[in-house]
Amino acid sequence: MKTSRWLLALLVAAAAPALAAPDSCERVKSDIQQKIINNGVPESGFTLAIVPNDQSDQPDAQVVGHCASDTYKILYTRTSSGNYPVSGGATQDSQTSEPQ
Repeated sequence: MKTSRWLLALLVAAAAPALAAPDSCERVKSDIQQKIINNGVPESGFTLAIVPNDQSDQPDAQVVGHCASDTYKILYTRTSSGNYPVSGGATQDSQTSEPQ
């Protein structure tokens, strides 16, 4: 009987990180989102998505983090809303032109 209790306790302890993984991923995603916003990107200018590792190869998405013992990736995708350039190139206002 004591062995069964120890086995049950061991299984519960082993399962705890897996059950806490979604919370961990949301916390990491929130931290990354705040850093991006603090760098001047408007909140409407990007999206972050938590996806399993096997689904992280998405067009126009960049892996910016990982979580849940590296079983999930956090993908950053720029959106076209707001004044943030989608192409990543310089805007006309920031380009310098020399007088001719």
